[in-house]
Amino acid sequence: MKANAQLDHLKKLREEARLGGGQKKIDKIHSEGRYTARERIDMLLDPGSFEEFDMFKLHRCRDFGMDSKQFPGDGVITGFGTIDGRIIYVFAQDFTVLGGSLSETFAEKICKIMDLAMKNGAPVIGLNDSGGARIQEGIESLAGYSEIFQRNVMASGVIPQISAIFGPCAGGAVYSPALTDFVTMVKKQSYMFLTGPKVVKSVTHEDVSVEELGGADMHASRSGVSDYPAESGEDAIRYIKKLISFIPQNNLENTPLAVCDDPVTRNSTGLNTIIPDNHNEAYDMKDVILETVDNRDFLEIKENFAPNIITGFARYNGMSVGIVANQPKHLSGVLDIDSSVKGARFVRFCDCFNIPVVTFVDVPGFLPGTAQEYGGVIRNGAKILYAYAEATIPKVTVITRKAYGGAYCVMSSKHLRGDINYAWPTSEIAVMGAKGAVGVLYGRQAQKQDDPAAFLAEKEKEYQETVANPYVAAQRGYIDDIIEPARTRTRICNALTLIKDKRDTNPMKKHGNIPL
Repeated sequence: MKANAQLDHLKKLREEARLGGGQKKIDKIHSEGRYTARERIDMLLDPGSFEEFDMFKLHRCRDFGMDSKQFPGDGVITGFGTIDGRIIYVFAQDFTVLGGSLSETFAEKICKIMDLAMKNGAPVIGLNDSGGARIQEGIESLAGYSEIFQRNVMASGVIPQISAIFGPCAGGAVYSPALTDFVTMVKKQSYMFLTGPKVVKSVTHEDVSVEELGGADMHASRSGVSDYPAESGEDAIRYIKKLISFIPQNNLENTPLAVCDDPVTRNSTGLNTIIPDNHNEAYDMKDVILETVDNRDFLEIKENFAPNIITGFARYNGMSVGIVANQPKHLSGVLDIDSSVKGARFVRFCDCFNIPVVTFVDVPGFLPGTAQEYGGVIRNGAKILYAYAEATIPKVTVITRKAYGGAYCVMSSKHLRGDINYAWPTSEIAVMGAKGAVGVLYGRQAQKQDDPAAFLAEKEKEYQETVANPYVAAQRGYIDDIIEPARTRTRICNALTLIKDKRDTNPMKKHGNIPL
C-alpha cells in the first residue's frame, strides 16, 4: 500500500511538471496559434523516444517573492531522444513558466544536456522561447548564460548545434543561438535583438517595430542571423529534421549515407543548352544543382540572404554533400561582403563535420564600389578564400561559365587544394572578361583605327579564343577535364567516390587567424 502511495505521489508530481506554468497559460499559448515546449519536442523527436532529465528541479531564489513561485522543471525541458533513430539531445524553453526566463538552475539543466552531448558525440537542438534573463536572480542568471556560451564555443566543430526561435529572444539570450551552427525562426512569432524598440527609441530616436527590428524575415534577408524563416512552428521543425538528415552526429563521423535510386549515369541533356549565347545573360544556377543531385532534392541554407551565392545540402549517389554556387540571376553572381561571409561560414561548417563540398562557379569577380571597399570587401572576401584553403574535406569544382580574376582563385580552385576541378566548354577562365581585357590591352591602339569598334570586336574574339577559355587552364593541369554539361552528375558522383577517403593535413598550430 505504501509503495502504491509513493507511485501515486510520483505520478502527481509528473503531471504537475508537465503542466509547466499551468493550464491557463497553456491555453493562452494555444489561442495565439503557438505550441508548448513539450508539444514541440513531441513534433521533433521519434514517437516515444524522449527521455527527460531534471523534471523536478527547482530554482533557489528567495528574493522578490520568488519563494512562492516554484514550478517543477523551472521553465526548461531537457533530455534526449531520437530523430530517425539517431540520438539527439534537446532542450525546450517553456514560456508558460515565468516567461521562459533563465535562472541559475535553468542554465544548469541546459549545461548538463550539452555536457552529455559532447561526451556522447550527438547533436544538440535548442528550442528557444524565452523572455531572457530572470531579473530577480541578477548575477546568477548572467553567470548561467555565460556557462552556456562557454559550452557553445567548446562544442563548436565537435557536435552539430541547431537553434530554433519560437518566441522572444532578446539581450544576452541571442548569443547562444548566434554561436550555434544553424538558426531557424518563425515568421510573425519570433524575434531576436540585443535591445528592443523602446530602448532604440530612447537612444537613437528611431521608430521601429519588433518585426522590423528583429523579425524572422529581417534576420533571414538582411542580417543573415537566421538560416530559414519558417512559415509556422511545424515548418521550423520539418526544416530541422531535414537538416539533421544530411549531417553526421559529430566531427569524428563521416556523412550519413542514404539509399540512392537515382542512377549515377543519368544524363541531363538540358544542361547542354542552359548557358545563354549572350555571355552577359543570366540563367538560374539552381536548375544546374537540381539537375545533378539525387532526386532533385536540395535543402538551401540562407536562401534569402546574399542570394548571389547559393549554399545548401544535397546528395550524390546517396552521399551527403554541401553545395556552394554562384547565382548569375542575382548581381550576375558576383562575390561581395555578404556572399563571401555566407560562403565561408558554410564551407567551414562542412569542413568541421567531414562533409564534402561541391562548388559550381560562374563568377565575374568581386563587386566594385565605395560601399564595398569602405565595408571591408578585402577583409571579408578573404574569408571565403581562407575557408576553402583551410578545408581538408573532399572538394569538387565545376566551372560552368565565368571564372575571372581573384574570384576564380577563391572559388575552390585547384590552387586552393581543390581535388577534382571540371569545366564546361562554355567556361571562361581569365584575369577579366574579354571586353575589359581588350580595353586595357588595345584601348589606345583602337583610337588610331578607322573603325575602333570593329577593331576591338576582333580583338575580343581573339582574346576569347586564345585566353578566356578552359583549354588553357586544362593544358596546365589546373582543370582536370572539360566535360559535357549533360554528364555533370555522373562526373561529380564518380569524383566523390574517388576522393571520399582522401587526406589533407594542415600545419600543427593552436588555430589560424581568419580575417574576421
